[in-house]
Amino acid sequence: MSSSSDDLLLPGFRFHPTEEELISFYLRNNLYGKNPFKSDHPWIYDVFISFRGEDTRANFVSHLYAALSNAGIYTFLDDKKLKKGKKLGTQLKKAIEGSRICIIVLSPKYAGSSWCLDELVHIMECQNTYGQEVIPLFYYVNPSSVRKQTGDFGKVLKLTGNEKMSKARKTEALMSKWRKALNDVANLSGFDASNSRNEAELIKKLTEDISTKLDISLLSITKYPIGLKSWVQTVTNFIDDQSSKVCMIGIWGMGGSGKTTLAKAIYNQIHRRFEGRTSFIESIREVCDNSNNISKGITHLQQQLLSDLLKIKQKIHSIASGITKIETRLRGQKAFIVFDDVTKADQLENLCANPELFGSGSVLIITTRDLHLLKSLGADRVFTMTEMDENQSFELFSWHTFRQPSPKEEFSELSRNVVAYCGGLPLALEILGSYLYKRTEQEWKSALSKLEKIPNNQVLQKLRISYDGLEDHTIKDIFLDICCFFIGKKRAYVSDILNGCGLHADIGIAVLIDRSLLKVEKNNKLRMHDLLRDMGRAIVGESSPKEPAKHSRLCFPEDVLEVLSNETGTETVEGLNLKLERTARIRFGTKAFQEMKKLRLLKLDGVHLIGDYGLISNQLRWVDWQRSNFNFIPNDFELGNLVVLELKYSNVIQVWQETKLLEKLKVLNLSHSKYLRSTPDFSKLPNLEKLIMKDCPSLSEVHSSIGDLKNLLLINFRDCTSLDNLPREVYQLISVKTLILSGCSKIDKLEEDILQMESLTTLIATNSGVKEVPYSILRSKSIAYISLCGYEGLTRDVFPSLIKSWMSPTINSLPHVSPFVGNSLSRVSLDIVESNNMGYQSPMPNILTKLRSVWVQCHSENQLTRELRRFLDDLNDLNFVELETTSHGPLISNLCLRSLVIGMGSSQIVIDTLGKTLSQILIKEAIANSSNVLDS
Repeated sequence: MSSSSDDLLLPGFRFHPTEEELISFYLRNNLYGKNPFKSDHPWIYDVFISFRGEDTRANFVSHLYAALSNAGIYTFLDDKKLKKGKKLGTQLKKAIEGSRICIIVLSPKYAGSSWCLDELVHIMECQNTYGQEVIPLFYYVNPSSVRKQTGDFGKVLKLTGNEKMSKARKTEALMSKWRKALNDVANLSGFDASNSRNEAELIKKLTEDISTKLDISLLSITKYPIGLKSWVQTVTNFIDDQSSKVCMIGIWGMGGSGKTTLAKAIYNQIHRRFEGRTSFIESIREVCDNSNNISKGITHLQQQLLSDLLKIKQKIHSIASGITKIETRLRGQKAFIVFDDVTKADQLENLCANPELFGSGSVLIITTRDLHLLKSLGADRVFTMTEMDENQSFELFSWHTFRQPSPKEEFSELSRNVVAYCGGLPLALEILGSYLYKRTEQEWKSALSKLEKIPNNQVLQKLRISYDGLEDHTIKDIFLDICCFFIGKKRAYVSDILNGCGLHADIGIAVLIDRSLLKVEKNNKLRMHDLLRDMGRAIVGESSPKEPAKHSRLCFPEDVLEVLSNETGTETVEGLNLKLERTARIRFGTKAFQEMKKLRLLKLDGVHLIGDYGLISNQLRWVDWQRSNFNFIPNDFELGNLVVLELKYSNVIQVWQETKLLEKLKVLNLSHSKYLRSTPDFSKLPNLEKLIMKDCPSLSEVHSSIGDLKNLLLINFRDCTSLDNLPREVYQLISVKTLILSGCSKIDKLEEDILQMESLTTLIATNSGVKEVPYSILRSKSIAYISLCGYEGLTRDVFPSLIKSWMSPTINSLPHVSPFVGNSLSRVSLDIVESNNMGYQSPMPNILTKLRSVWVQCHSENQLTRELRRFLDDLNDLNFVELETTSHGPLISNLCLRSLVIGMGSSQIVIDTLGKTLSQILIKEAIANSSNVLDS
């Protein structure tokens, strides 16, 4: 291996590193807590073996050399490289000086060779000069004899000195150097052959020791492992906790997120625990895809697995025979295997990635882009690769771009833009950082401008692997639709639309999430990495990059403007998205849509269309048209297949002049339509599920046909300030789950009939005109969340406060009314005075049935105790309450009429007995009802 004066051969490298690789080496060593070499000396070899040929060449040394070579350790053996001479030649000296480790095989006749002794002297000098490691191996000689030059070893040395004395002068000085070198080497830690059972064992130990010192088994990882250390620690901690069993771990994430890098770092950290039973099967997908046939790729990997774990080379002729050999040879063995970039379960089956095959303490790590695959395997833990944070992103980008941990000052803002574009994806930071290395500021700006339209091809190809791996074309269509139209939309909303397109979105979206192509964030909204979005949009346009009209989806404004302005739309177009600035005065003719027969998805904002709306595709499933200019939906606009219609910020006064049957419509959103006066007739919208009319200040009428909507789930009239009531039919909608009336300042009452809305779980009427909470609310078994009359939260939290407020009336606020007033009374005040002849006068039973609040005023505790019992007896006759007599007075044990609230007198005993007990019963039942709702 050649070497230049500036090259430095580092452990773990089989090549001479560049400046960047040296930086990587230092970073990696810091990661694993090692001290990098301080010397800039040019290393040529890993190991130099010094030995006496006639003692060991034919046996021990030849076996040692083979073992080191098989372990990938680049070893210099002088009888294989150089011709002997009287003195150490320049080439031999260079070999010694360029070897990181020198093994001295001190055999019985080693000192009989002046050549060997001169080698040893030079080796010990180089140790002091260059910091090499010297390992003595005492091959059936006593270390003490070597150190003191006594016994047979000393005699051989003396004979060599005598021979040298007869041939040269200054022999005493030479002997002194030899003796010092022998003494120094014998004082070093090394190996003694007499302590090993056999030479094979000795060679194995020596090879493993050298491999460890050289880190020959370390896998090459990223140049700059920023943020990697904490990941490695987290995973290895989990592995340590699973040491008594076979541990299967998944590492999952999108392409370029660092899955393989993390797996390699973990491998480097823990592989020595497994005594050589380790294997890193890299790029399984690529090997299988690039082979002439799948069988050939799998058998190649099977051979690698056996070679790595058993150090044997076996030819495997079929997948089945490979499985048999692996199962036979590895059953019960403790091993550490990494299966990298797995795409299909059968790849793992063919490589016997079965935890039941291996012995306890084994570790199997699988990296993949497919979460479902890991779930099906029953992985003990799945680690999800997340985007790097901003600080880590800046550091990684800066190392690649500037070869320092932070950007140069003049490139700081541009760097911030690039890092933002990369979105924390390590692959993109690395590729774009290297691409911008030593480029001018103008070149940076040009590159950024290009990236806005054309993603970097290296990044694109890496990310596209996941897309190409989707075997179902409908799932690919779902991905492209979301890329162009639905990022940030709620999952259920998108599923409804795409199901309407026949794309089976429920399973399709789940697959995209499992493949790391899509994610669901808070509020159940769909998100994806910006680079995946750009990749998807690039795929849409790749078939005809210069002809937007032939793209299946038009989402770039310049492409849409070209197609609409030139009226060049084609049947290929399935989706179109265009937003114009508020100042734009452009009008387009509907003729531009005439050839778009397959148009499914239409999103417009501020776009004015003129002409025959019948020219627009009747295959539309989604129309989201903000700031439309018409006063009503044109009669010739065919919307029979529509699933979602959104006309926000529109100018509509009424929705349709002629009501049309829209059987498939599920969502109608007319929010922020300031001129809209009434809702449409709902009689021909039989499957409507969501009615959203927020902030329609002119809306004053809700059509009574709303009662026909048997599938309606959501009604939202928030901030409809002209709406003063809801038709009674609303309260008959047993399917509605959410009713929102916030900001409806003219609605001052909710009917007791609200109890009929048996599916209602959320009631929000904040800042409305409603002054009182309907008593029937407490009887609802469905409501889980309420925001009304200053009360807000889960009903199990709100109901107790609501009940207590009813149980604590203010005496001055209650009217004193005769108990025998008409049946419409909801609140009665009874004045009771102390008298021997007159006690409590019972009200009419038919009045009691109407009571909600009773106020009884007494003048003594004795009277209260007596009269309260008599009063409640009357209630008991009506099966309202049952009384239990205790030492503390009368208590209520059961309340049949939940909405009956009783507050009596100013005496404290009432609060302590009746009021407290009654409120506890009401609270308990209310909480039980709301808890049942939440659980369901």
